[in-house]
Amino acid sequence: MRKIYNWRTFSLEAVVVLFALLFAFPLYLTVINAFKSYDQVVLATISLPQKLDLSNFMTVWKQIKFPTAFMNSLIITVCSVSGILLFSSMTAYKLVRSPGWLSSVIFFTVLSAMIVPFQTMMIPLVKVAKDMHLINSIPGIIAVYLGFGTSMALFLFHGFIKGIPLELEDSAKIDGCSPIGVFFRIVFPLLTPITVSVAILKTLQIWNDFLLPLLMLSGKNNQTIPLSYFIYFGEYVNQWHLALAAVVLSVLPVLILYLFSQKYIIQGIMAGAIKG
Repeated sequence: MRKIYNWRTFSLEAVVVLFALLFAFPLYLTVINAFKSYDQVVLATISLPQKLDLSNFMTVWKQIKFPTAFMNSLIITVCSVSGILLFSSMTAYKLVRSPGWLSSVIFFTVLSAMIVPFQTMMIPLVKVAKDMHLINSIPGIIAVYLGFGTSMALFLFHGFIKGIPLELEDSAKIDGCSPIGVFFRIVFPLLTPITVSVAILKTLQIWNDFLLPLLMLSGKNNQTIPLSYFIYFGEYVNQWHLALAAVVLSVLPVLILYLFSQKYIIQGIMAGAIKG
């Protein structure tokens, strides 16, 4: 049956479009002003640039040391997300396949970390990290991200694994597959939807994170993109054309990632909810 297009539908669409424009307007101002000179930004903020001048981006690229910051963010994000996926999926599999009071205690203990605000742990975290020589260290911040990122990932994997039939694992064991082989050859490939979702969500979170790198990374050679942009913006606060160009450079990688992966986030979360 064909849906009737009425005034109610039109009004709803108009409201959605209005909200979309309101949210897109700051992005529009940021992008167009990144191509202007300082005088054009001040005198004609809303108008389009007269020409696409890339000199702002070239200046920021050198001053912010963007390649170094990009590689730091990339290494931290890839290593942290890979570790979270591996440890969380294996732990969730073991807890689901070993039911009992001990597994329940471990599961809810790990989940309890989700309700503790990060701000309440900042001072103890810095003290412990300093005692363990993790401050100003990329491996150190990766280890901290593993600890903070495990709880949510474990929760999602735990619900998804419950929907995987035991018969598949029993068949693999009969054929002589080891417990580790059963997980990596049978179970883990079936976790692809939720694995992709967790990977994307954690990538967006870690890549955009500012507070933890601010607390743990003080050296200029270890700065991530959000941290280097914050320091750069403080130094060049009056040069809006350069500051806005830095914003575009810092947002562009994660924006591209989100545009290509947003459908996988929805699919994975829905699949995990249904199977859980």
